[in-house]
Amino acid sequence: MDEAGVRTTAEIDALARAAREASRDVSTLSREDKDAVLLALAAAIGAHEREILEANAADLAAAEANGVTGAKLKRLRLDGPALAQMRDGLAQLASLDDPVGEVTRDDRVASGLRVRKVRTPLGVVCMIYEARPGVTIDAFALCFKAGNACVLKGGREANRSNALLARIARGVLRERGVPEGAITQLTTSDRDLIRHLLTLDGLIDLVIPRGGETLIRFVHEHSRVPTVQHFHGVCHVYVDASADLERALEIVATGKASAPATCNATECALVHEAVAPAFVPMLAQRCAADGIELRGCPRTGELAGAQPVVGARDDDFGTEFLDLILACRVVGSFDEAIAHIRAHGSDHTDAIVTGDESSGERFRREVQSSCVLVNASTRFNDGFQLGLGAEIGISTTRLHAYGPMGLRELTVERYVVDGEGQTR
Repeated sequence: MDEAGVRTTAEIDALARAAREASRDVSTLSREDKDAVLLALAAAIGAHEREILEANAADLAAAEANGVTGAKLKRLRLDGPALAQMRDGLAQLASLDDPVGEVTRDDRVASGLRVRKVRTPLGVVCMIYEARPGVTIDAFALCFKAGNACVLKGGREANRSNALLARIARGVLRERGVPEGAITQLTTSDRDLIRHLLTLDGLIDLVIPRGGETLIRFVHEHSRVPTVQHFHGVCHVYVDASADLERALEIVATGKASAPATCNATECALVHEAVAPAFVPMLAQRCAADGIELRGCPRTGELAGAQPVVGARDDDFGTEFLDLILACRVVGSFDEAIAHIRAHGSDHTDAIVTGDESSGERFRREVQSSCVLVNASTRFNDGFQLGLGAEIGISTTRLHAYGPMGLRELTVERYVVDGEGQTR
């Protein structure tokens, strides 16, 4: 359903009711029907590539005219490879098992009852996100495969791109005989209407904000609907005393430079003092070559030699820079590295580079972030990379979902009980 003319809370209510009605139909679709929609959508995105890129170019031009620069502009951009990955994500999602109806427990209890726990759709998922138009397709596809309808509110900078992608999805739904209310794309920027949307706990089952801290706090403060979110992505890489330093350098440097504006980018390197004299000069040189500003502790500055290092302030540790800036601290022990992560981390993603399996196991056990990695980049905390097909977000809220939210995280488990006349 298209929201282009929405101006009142009554119209918002009507859209949410349509989504609720559609969710009932979507929840009963077979896997074959859902997968056919996803594959048809992938083909439709390919067929409409020129129009999508034109709409995105118009969004980019308007954003630049309004002073949008840097990381936010990068997040807004779509290109051929991005659309190809979008199509690949849809195909991968179609290849995954349907979580709806999955049995997670099957027991016979003392009364003779057969007790099963079975996955069932959440219902209506509301996603509020900033200028990442690719999220429109990812969110719809994940919600749809998991048997849900979705209400999507993207950033106004991406309105043209989001609206066109949603229209393409609705066209595919219409052709397949599925209610178009399975995807509702809101383009309004009226905060009062968004606040009202967040009060519709009888029509919406879960709200997922995805963006900067201001957006997430706005949703957190105003929502009467259950909400999962992460406020920060302060991701660490700890270079252990036994680390392969060439491997560590690639993991740290690419963890920052490959996509500095993402929530899974490496924001801080912790370096054991035993390898710091060798590793820090390597890191400082690589940062200079890659255009990364290195903000280091005093020991980092001493070891960097002629390479530029900005003296780190206390608040640089624990900051999500979302830019080509990397904090670095030399630590005296494994314990000090863990203490730093506990003090400054955000439960998002943390990694260790080590040649000692016992250190790796200890890191897995003692760092309780939503994703911990051993000898791999923080950038792998991503639904597509972890085989989920895509993700609707990364939760650091320890509720029913923790980490990347894929298909199973868009369902809940209910009890299905079979008896033979038992009474109490």
